[in-house]
Formats: sequence, structure tokens, C-alpha cells
Amino acid sequence: MTSAIRHVTIACSDAYALGSFWSEVLGQPLHEDDEPGDEELLIEGAGLLFVTVPETKNQRNRIHLDLQPQDRTRDEEVERLLKLGATLFDDRRMPDGKGWAVLRDPEGNEFCVERSAREREVD
Repeated sequence: MTSAIRHVTIACSDAYALGSFWSEVLGQPLHEDDEPGDEELLIEGAGLLFVTVPETKNQRNRIHLDLQPQDRTRDEEVERLLKLGATLFDDRRMPDGKGWAVLRDPEGNEFCVERSAREREVD
């Protein structure tokens, strides 16, 4: 018998605020019981659990999410995420269209935006 990953837990200073950001990023609703001020928040469809902790982030993530846009290009997705409150951390996009962008969420957690499946088909 093996184990299955139930959630990926993300420690943060405000579970509701950060969970709400990721809810918008992924187009997945917050759990129906989650409210502002809750110390835990779940995006069930994505398996992401946000937990409020007292300490702040002080180094690079050891694990991060890689996003692949489903209905837009990588660059369109980067622009959308910047408008939601992400910041560009490391731009690895290449002139030939390959590469990815490393962004940070509102609490500084790094994540990548890769090319869409459609963009990869042209290689």
C-alpha cells in the first residue's frame, strides 16, 4: 500500500488573504466554510491548504508550484497574475518563446509560469 498527497500546505501570515489570491490564480473556489480571519483555508479542488503561522518567510522556497496556462499564453498569464498582485522575480523567458517566468505571490513565495500546451506544440 502507498500514500497519496492529500494537501500541499503553505505556511503564511494571513491564510485568508493568500488563499484568496491563489483562488483567483487557479479559478478554484475557497472551501465553503472558510472566512476572513480563519487560521486555515482550503482550496479543495487544488489540494492547497494555507495555514497562518507567526514566523515570516526568510528564505527561498524548497518546493514551489509550476503553473501552465490552459486558455491563454504564458505571457498573457504572467500579465494577469501581476494584476492580481504577484511580482516578477526572475524572467527566464527567451527571445525564441521558450522559457518561463518566476513570480512571487503576495507573501513572497516563488512560483513559475510555463508555456501553455498550445505554445509547446509549435516547437
